Amino acid sequence: MTASRSIERTRHSRLALAIGAAMALSTAGAALAQDTAAAAAAPVEPAGPEATELDRVIVTANKRQENIREVATAITRIGEQQLENFNATQMSDYASYVPGLQVQSSGTPGKVQVSMRGIAALSPGSTVGTYVDETPVGSNSLYQQATLYQLDLLPYDVESIEVLRGPQGTLYGAGAMGGLIKYTMRKPDTAQQEFRIGGGLSSPRDGATGYSYRFGMNLPLVEDVFAIRASYARNGIPGYVDNLVDGRSDINEGEQTSARVSMRWEGETSSVQFAVMRQEVDSDNNGTIALDPDTRRPIAGLANVIHVDEPFRKDVDHYSLTIDKDLGFADVISATSYADTHTATRGDLSLSYGEYPLAFQAMDPTLEAGSVYMDNVLDLTQFTQEFRLQSKSGQPFEWLVGGFYSNEDGNNYQYVALNQLDGSPLPAPWDGIIGVLGELHIPSTFEEVAVFANASYRFTDRFKLGGGVRFSRNDQEFQQNVVGGVLIPLGLVDNTSSEDVFTWSITPQFQISPDSMVYAKASTGYQPGGPNIVAVGLPSAVDSSTLTSYELGWKAAFQERRLQLDVVAYQIDWKDIQVASLVNGVSGLVNGGRATSRGLEASLQWRPLAGLTLGLNGAYNDSKLDEDFRVIVVPLDPDLPGGVLEINTGLGGDRMPYVPDLTWSATVDYYVALRGGWSAGFGGGFRWVDDRTNGTTQREVIAIADPRTVLDTTITKPLTIDSYGALDLYASLANGRWTLRGYVKNAADKRAYSTIADQTGAVTGITHQFSAVPIQPRTFGLEFDYRF
Repeated sequence: MTASRSIERTRHSRLALAIGAAMALSTAGAALAQDTAAAAAAPVEPAGPEATELDRVIVTANKRQENIREVATAITRIGEQQLENFNATQMSDYASYVPGLQVQSSGTPGKVQVSMRGIAALSPGSTVGTYVDETPVGSNSLYQQATLYQLDLLPYDVESIEVLRGPQGTLYGAGAMGGLIKYTMRKPDTAQQEFRIGGGLSSPRDGATGYSYRFGMNLPLVEDVFAIRASYARNGIPGYVDNLVDGRSDINEGEQTSARVSMRWEGETSSVQFAVMRQEVDSDNNGTIALDPDTRRPIAGLANVIHVDEPFRKDVDHYSLTIDKDLGFADVISATSYADTHTATRGDLSLSYGEYPLAFQAMDPTLEAGSVYMDNVLDLTQFTQEFRLQSKSGQPFEWLVGGFYSNEDGNNYQYVALNQLDGSPLPAPWDGIIGVLGELHIPSTFEEVAVFANASYRFTDRFKLGGGVRFSRNDQEFQQNVVGGVLIPLGLVDNTSSEDVFTWSITPQFQISPDSMVYAKASTGYQPGGPNIVAVGLPSAVDSSTLTSYELGWKAAFQERRLQLDVVAYQIDWKDIQVASLVNGVSGLVNGGRATSRGLEASLQWRPLAGLTLGLNGAYNDSKLDEDFRVIVVPLDPDLPGGVLEINTGLGGDRMPYVPDLTWSATVDYYVALRGGWSAGFGGGFRWVDDRTNGTTQREVIAIADPRTVLDTTITKPLTIDSYGALDLYASLANGRWTLRGYVKNAADKRAYSTIADQTGAVTGITHQFSAVPIQPRTFGLEFDYRF
């Protein structure tokens, strides 16, 4: 009986640990957390029924322009026309059409987690890098929540999006160990003047009306020498989620804004381009709905229980300067960038931690459950500079050498408040005692210096061998300044870290025939470590997480290049995985165990008739933990003298969170010429995503340390998210100036979910609901563009 009472007291004492985890001291997120040329080429006028070969696609994966069919790596290129056909306004609109790419939305553009090939986001550090043209965007620090807020551009004035799967560490550095997303923006044209305006309306099922408007221009101010390009786009996000607390409708409305100005000067042997871009996301609430925890069906349709609004805002100001000089024997490129990013989000924690006052009812029986919210404000400035010297393309021996520098200065502010359920302060004296659960600042810096080289040699017309190396050093500083709250001791502490990392790649490729190439690739990548939260039981620094990838691929074309096929198999060995762990109510990072990810990706594109293009993509992935994550031991004195709480946050054999075993998609695009210079386009896509889990298994053991006696064991399995299939359709009518386009997203109105989490009371242990982010409900839209 005594042991049972001690166990019960221990469970209640975990409340402080749980709320400390929610704050996470900015280490862990709130949720775990092929050549496919654009399937839709620009409208064409077929000369007759005879099919034509598929378009030649150029990519820049190796930091030089190359035919995608000749690049020995797995790449998907999404063109401007395909983005327009499906009216893609955020990453989740096109991610399911890319094999091996997973995107988990938290309910609004910009609140997304991205993973590739099963390398899931298990810690705050980035596993997928992001580039805009020649420069990186996004933090490599552990304290800027890079995995929760991946750059999610409103893709207007975007020429293409390249998705590079597998480690890209030798050329793109830290944070790209899972892959890279590269936005290629449209460049100023020094020869041709262009103006463009457009707009549209959209309407989701049972929701508000969305809107969009945009304009762009290109002006050659000095013909063939100097031009300026400018664009602006705004997208009004239609709401469709209602609030069951106060009856408001469509609470998840918001806006996205994109503005960009670029200038380009071209000389006989050099070019200079300067660009300024601003991206804004401003949403009122997340697109999250409440599910019954027993049936997993919506409690009241597209509705949620929101006691405190959850606004989200992200502003990105990005400046870049690229200079390209032809030296005759080689080109020298300088790429400079400066970015200023502000992210502010509020989370409603009422259903989980609003019960905190109940723990004090023995002292004051009038206390009732209240409302809790957490504010998190992230500010980051980032300067990067890259210099590289590279040989001319098309030579037997192609080489590239360079240096890279990055300097980040960030701050992470967190504030957790407890109020009465109506939002008013707790009654005195409790407002002064527990009204503020935590308030802290976490300033940090990240400085990286790297040198890299990449080369390839064509031994014969058929055999080519490539390879690359990169040496990086990063130095980081971190400060933990707790200025308020009852859960974490007040005070100011500092921590630093330094590490050296070496990455490499080797890529042999063999041309079987002019239209068939096989390649192998072995490469490494890393996720930077850094200084840890200062707490007893946590290491002072967490090491880099590293992986080694092996892949074998085949790229082939048939039927006079009217059919293209890509197949790639891979295995990734991941070690020193960074894992969020709790110690004495403080959440920090430790290096956990190992994992293995194996998979197969395939992409097929076929043009059987002129104007008709069929596409089929698929990916199979088996990504699991090889061993249990490291055990965290928390002393339970004085609640249980001599007792300890042993926590495993992942067990061997667990699937990687939010990684489906199977995904596939099919696309159809048909263009037909009409009279008078008009053409019509029709098409659509079907996307299938297999079931996933929302986390890893957690095991908690309460035991007496000496002699070891296990008193209680709790196993918490992750939730499973069901598989789904969704259909998207479009139709367009265009001539040289006008384009009219209609679309339907999720045409069958499939109710499926991107993410899911339980809302369980921290005191009572009652699961009130599951909070789930649905894929966008059926949405009809109509858009127009006019060029002149």
